[in-house]
Amino acid sequence: MIPPLAELLDTARVVALPMHTRFRGVDTREALLFEGPERWAEFSPFVEYDDAEAATWLAAAIDYAWRAQPAPVRDRIGVNATVPAVEPGRVPEVLARFPGCRTAKVKVAEPGQLLADDVARVRAVREAMGPEGRVRIDANGLWNVDEAEHAVHALAEYDLEYVEQPCATVPELAELRTRVKYMGIPVAADESIRKSDDPLAVARAGAADIVVIKAQPLGGVTHALQIVTAAGLPAVVSSALDTAVGLSQGAALAAALPSLGFDCGLGTGSLFLDDVTDLRPVDGAIPVGRVTPDADALTRLAAADERREWWLARLARCHHELATRNPG
Repeated sequence: MIPPLAELLDTARVVALPMHTRFRGVDTREALLFEGPERWAEFSPFVEYDDAEAATWLAAAIDYAWRAQPAPVRDRIGVNATVPAVEPGRVPEVLARFPGCRTAKVKVAEPGQLLADDVARVRAVREAMGPEGRVRIDANGLWNVDEAEHAVHALAEYDLEYVEQPCATVPELAELRTRVKYMGIPVAADESIRKSDDPLAVARAGAADIVVIKAQPLGGVTHALQIVTAAGLPAVVSSALDTAVGLSQGAALAAALPSLGFDCGLGTGSLFLDDVTDLRPVDGAIPVGRVTPDADALTRLAAADERREWWLARLARCHHELATRNPG
């Protein structure tokens, strides 16, 4: 059942979190938080997403705030450092915000940059992490197959753990996986799962070795777990640049996976200058458990009035979308 809109609006708080470095085109991350019987949840689809897509994120938030979550099988989640598309000289500064992390995910294929910039950044990360560190890259689907193959060859000497969403489509991922399989570098799928009408298509096509799952875009923890089970592939849980509230939902998902062989992308609280509560990694991990926003932080980080009204209107539209999908 979907709670009445008035119940969501009654506790709704809209926040704007400033970031250390521009990431995914975002300098300030906006989110709407509300409280239900199971405590706080987050609704934060990116602003460019339409209401049909954003409504799935609302379903995830309602699920987290109104329902008990699957039982955890671990109480801490190892996380990776996240390195935006920064100059190589800034890499040590970025990694210092992720104490104890043994894995780094490096953003590549940034619009306006060259492969040479990616190589220099990944080289700097490998040098900082040392030979025992794990380095993965994420292209957010911005290469074609030939560009991706060339990039993987150029970056292979830095001992990549895997390459995440190198190309946009499932057929492209399948072709690239065939081309680079002899190199022993796995291909992971993210957008091909969370933005797809058929999140299992990538597994059926043999287009990925690893699935990257996110709680909000997939409609909540239970649905995400079902996708992992059906895909039959190793999973990495990642954030959608969430506040600490959303990260706690991601941690609940990671904690419920029967097997978790990779560090997860749930350390992104370190990308913010400020947050509604502190869920940054300590000793390379974050704890499992629900969090409560700090009252002073909610006031300090409150979005401007016009942005608050924009988010409340979006919440109402997405609530209507969900009610239409689930009449009665």
